[in-house]
Amino acid sequence: MLIDEIRAFLERHGFECSRQIRDGFDVICTHTANSNIEKTILPLEIRSTSPEEAIEASESASDAVRFIRSTGGSPITIPEDRWRRLGEMMKQRLLAHLELFGTVYARNCEIRRIEKAEAQAFLSANHSYGYSACRYRYGMFLKRNTGRLCPVNGIEPGTLVAVATFSSARRWAKGDKVISSYEWTRYASLPFLRISGGMGKMLRAFIDEVHPDDIMSYADLEWSEGDVYKSLGFKKEGCKDPVLFMIDNSWNRIPASRIISSKPGKTTDVISDESGKHTVVIPSEAEESRFFRNFGSMKFRLKLTDYE
Repeated sequence: MLIDEIRAFLERHGFECSRQIRDGFDVICTHTANSNIEKTILPLEIRSTSPEEAIEASESASDAVRFIRSTGGSPITIPEDRWRRLGEMMKQRLLAHLELFGTVYARNCEIRRIEKAEAQAFLSANHSYGYSACRYRYGMFLKRNTGRLCPVNGIEPGTLVAVATFSSARRWAKGDKVISSYEWTRYASLPFLRISGGMGKMLRAFIDEVHPDDIMSYADLEWSEGDVYKSLGFKKEGCKDPVLFMIDNSWNRIPASRIISSKPGKTTDVISDESGKHTVVIPSEAEESRFFRNFGSMKFRLKLTDYE
């Protein structure tokens, strides 16, 4: 079971774990390596074989997360597809959440524009959603290290340690002004590193070069509620609805609304949830298809020009 795999992995790295029940879910309770803060790990096995089951499972998991937070806990959710498909990255990211990581300081790094191939390779390896279309790509490179490196993950000066990408401008008129708005589409660092001041330095580099009026971004609610955006001056602007996915045999997520098939004997399910209707077209032989619905995301905006 997923929960047993995660627990065994953590115990191999020296964490004392206990298996408990929170709001009907089996969870792993442990403490962070340095500050001894209690953390609750919520493994999400993907067992749903229909869209309706996935929606119900997602709502139950969301309730469990809210329950854990209401009791002072700090939940970390681990969806099974991420653990299976992005195993090493997810393991390193989990250790980082538990404060077993190396640290470098942004002041000891330099930022420069990078090519698509370099950004694509880095984000495919280190971001949950991989690479996405963008206009601006920035890389953060280590110049020197005065922080704390993981004992088995030493890195050399010149190493690419983080990547940030931004979209092209979306423009609209506001009175006598033309507002140029951009989306911060991706940010990822090496999963075993915490870069102190990294996101802020990336943001400043983009602002200094492009001079945007407005920047928006999303926090994935599977991982956080966007506290880092708040610390950078962004304001919460609403939520993006959960997305329903089909999980294929390689543990890839395919948005259910995009699934099409020209095979004979196909079946069509039309289901509805709070994010609207989804039409799911499934080959009849795909009886073991699995479905997962994420938690959605939180939208944030940073206004750099005064407008209403």
